[in-house]
Amino acid sequence: MSAKLKLIQDMLEPIVHSLGCELWGVDYISQGRHSTLRIYIDKEDGVSVDDCAAVSHQISGILDVEDPISGEYVLEVSSPGMDRPLFKLEQFAAYQGNKVQIKLRIPFEGRRNFKGVLNGVEGDDILLVVDDEEFLLPIDLIDRAQVVPQF
Repeated sequence: MSAKLKLIQDMLEPIVHSLGCELWGVDYISQGRHSTLRIYIDKEDGVSVDDCAAVSHQISGILDVEDPISGEYVLEVSSPGMDRPLFKLEQFAAYQGNKVQIKLRIPFEGRRNFKGVLNGVEGDDILLVVDDEEFLLPIDLIDRAQVVPQF
């Protein structure tokens, strides 16, 4: 996670918690004038549209005052959904046994994209089994990770 996203997460977490939600993760997609700051929230009994609206209203004021991101961007507040992104080691550990898709920032053993069964966490590494081959992927190399919904 970049230093900027960590700063935003630390700034917003108490606000999200005060509204009865968990800050699942923060994602920033920089696309020039069409950049998006996506805040994922979660609740034990599920996230409603009203939860998203309340969180959006509260954090937009803080973001306007603190201005952690230069330039224009769209703020989105969302539930992580079924294909939930994974940001923290605890989240990876909680989804052990599930199929996940991982994209790395830089190649690891010659590849950047992995899709397999999450076999656990060892230290700061993610243990992933892809076609009977085990990979130990450092969390610092992960650009994007998400659960693959099982139907």
